Amino acid sequence: MKAIILSAGQGKRLLPLTQDRPKCTIPIHGRSILEWQINELIKFGISPIHVVVGFGADTVEQVLDNHSNNHAIHTLYNPFYALADNLISCWTARNEMNEDFILLNGDTLFETAVLERLLQAPPAPITLVTDQKPQYDADDMKVIVQDTKLVRIGKTLALEKVNGESIGMIRFQNEGPQIFCSTIERRIRQPESLKQWYLSLIDELAPKGYVSTVSIKGLTWAEIDNPEDLQQAETLLKPFVP
Repeated sequence: MKAIILSAGQGKRLLPLTQDRPKCTIPIHGRSILEWQINELIKFGISPIHVVVGFGADTVEQVLDNHSNNHAIHTLYNPFYALADNLISCWTARNEMNEDFILLNGDTLFETAVLERLLQAPPAPITLVTDQKPQYDADDMKVIVQDTKLVRIGKTLALEKVNGESIGMIRFQNEGPQIFCSTIERRIRQPESLKQWYLSLIDELAPKGYVSTVSIKGLTWAEIDNPEDLQQAETLLKPFVP
């Protein structure tokens, strides 16, 4: 199984930290966000790892060149990173979606048990990792789940129906990669696709029964969007520092 990490963005909400470097290269306990992710993937033999880059691509590639497993890590350049949302990053990586793979947002950090739970989840074309918390805000990628099937995903779902959130990690297997790629190819022909998230495709596929979920409630993870998130991630990851 391979992995695709979406790391093309700058991370403007972390300015000035990201003035000259992309968010994925920010260090936490002496290791960049991207290196934290790669090290966890390698623990499970996930290879190769493809990183979609854009802003500060040279900086990302320098980090990867210094990684001990750089022979199994490759970059894919998204030339539209400054104009488009992450659906275009998925389109950039479409040729690597030719077998089972893990899709991971470039700002999601997680303990080993999170990825382990995903890999052990029952077979499904698409498996979305979710968590739960007492309340959700406008920035959360909220979900509606019935049993383990995804019903809806999006930021603007009615809060009274929401029962979880996406953490930014998905497994595609069996027919899942082909289904996702075909959906990308159809959507990319629409002008509005430049300003869409790839999770809008998952929302489209959910009513067709392709998308299952696996809950990681109680496990440690963090999404890093702003300085407060970064500070929280430093605290959460401290117990896992080698």
